[in-house]
Amino acid sequence: MTRSLLPLPLLAGCALFAAGQVHADTFLAQALHPDALPGQTLDQRLTRLAPGADPQVLSLAANALACADPDARRLAVIDYSLPSTEPRLWVFDLPRNELMFEELVSHGRGSGDAMATTFSNVPESYQSSLGLFRTMNSYYGRNGYSLRLEGLEAGVNDLAYQRAIVIHGADYVSESFIEQTGRLGRSHGCPAVRQEVTYPLIDSIKEEQYLFVYYPDPEWLEGSAFLACDRDDRQLALR
Repeated sequence: MTRSLLPLPLLAGCALFAAGQVHADTFLAQALHPDALPGQTLDQRLTRLAPGADPQVLSLAANALACADPDARRLAVIDYSLPSTEPRLWVFDLPRNELMFEELVSHGRGSGDAMATTFSNVPESYQSSLGLFRTMNSYYGRNGYSLRLEGLEAGVNDLAYQRAIVIHGADYVSESFIEQTGRLGRSHGCPAVRQEVTYPLIDSIKEEQYLFVYYPDPEWLEGSAFLACDRDDRQLALR
């Protein structure tokens, strides 16, 4: 029989110290991130972090993420029901309960003028796509530093990679452009962001994180496997 080299009282003291350390770490995490209240659901956490966003949109995003990957660390949400003149992109650090970005974001020129109203999965439509995306790798392309996206919803956004729908920076995404034209400039379907935040924003969500793009489209809301899923639907949706 192997014997411990430590006396029993000391072993008990070590156990008490370890338990105390766990409680201290938990207390410190809650002190540093007071929005992380015990018992809060993900949608409640997102709403507390981004009070300017529509709670119903954040609830849908939370449901889609829980369906696809409950252990994801980062989530970006775009609400295309808002005009391009308003911040409508939010990026969340989920383990740390932090709102990392609240930003302007463009839509495709085929989707509308100041308001996006039409969405597509069709190449050369120059329209934005809805639904849940998984982020891929960053790269340097014709629009500079960019982030590839994998559309996860069949018939809704699954041609995003082939269409080169990526996140990138653009000079037409700025307050000065809004002042001149009354709206943001428009892309070929990409969610373009301000050039000043391109690098940190892309780096915050690249490689196996998630982007949820919303618009109150009845057909998509009714048919999305990620918005009304159980475990079987989740497995089918991710194949």
